[in-house]
Amino acid sequence: MDKVLYYNELYSEYKNLLTVNEQKIFELYYEDDLSLSEIADNLDISRSAVYDSIKKCESKLDKYEEILHDKKKTELLFDILKMDNIKEIKDNIQKIIDL
Repeated sequence: MDKVLYYNELYSEYKNLLTVNEQKIFELYYEDDLSLSEIADNLDISRSAVYDSIKKCESKLDKYEEILHDKKKTELLFDILKMDNIKEIKDNIQKIIDL
């Protein structure tokens, strides 16, 4: 999966678990597609501080998904909506419960 899409999906699930500053930098980088230098200039911080913040956000988002599985549960629920077979539906609901 494309890295940008992946982290945008995680961000939509776990945005509120990041600090306001992390949210701002994440959005500038992933949603507004600004470079590290552009973000650094806009926020009057170093390029390395921007890089560190982005890596910290990615790490936090990965950890939240590893623990909470919200993105995976959402994907499974959408898959279930497409199913016709009751056994298959039950099996997939069980997968969600087991997460």
